[in-house]
Amino acid sequence: MELTPGQRKAAFALIVLALAGLGVFLLAPGSPSAHTSGQAGVGTTGTPSAPPSPMPTAPSSFPSAPAASPSPGAVDIYQWLPFSQPGLAAAAAQVRAFAADYATYTYTESAASYVGRMKGLITTQLAATLSRGYATPGVAQVRSRQKQSATGSGQITALRAFGPSSLIFVVRVSQKITGTRGTSRTSNDYAITVTGAGTQWQVSDIELASAGNA
Repeated sequence: MELTPGQRKAAFALIVLALAGLGVFLLAPGSPSAHTSGQAGVGTTGTPSAPPSPMPTAPSSFPSAPAASPSPGAVDIYQWLPFSQPGLAAAAAQVRAFAADYATYTYTESAASYVGRMKGLITTQLAATLSRGYATPGVAQVRSRQKQSATGSGQITALRAFGPSSLIFVVRVSQKITGTRGTSRTSNDYAITVTGAGTQWQVSDIELASAGNA
């Protein structure tokens, strides 16, 4: 059924609101478990009072509260999106894996070895770009002279944009770098684009989030 302009606007607003919660549910490795903390009792002095009378118990025939049922008006937002829930989860997993490899290296490895770890995660075009960047003389010389090694990870913070065959995530990439000058830690936000369809995605671009990439 063709949606009226008013219905299309309402649907778009619903998608925007739902994506905020969707990002938390699907783009994070998992929601944290709830923890219950005990509370220490406070001692008192003076004459103890008589213990309170026990609360009367409810009769066994008292009816229990009915279980909550799903709202009959619940809407499946994926009918308006160019990807499925499994597809979004697969794209997010690809991005997190790439971010970790992107931020991890050692001064003893070549550009081919560095980029080779990302085989299957990135497009051939991006592989060539990263290889050139890693082997840039000035960068490579500093890395070798200071005997730098780095380990990193990526945390998706937002889904910036999407289209029929691409998704752009905002990712906080954290990195720990060690070398002759000691240890340092960095953290930067990147816009990482994946292209593909279904549950098959590859990272095709990475830029600083402040630079755009939309």
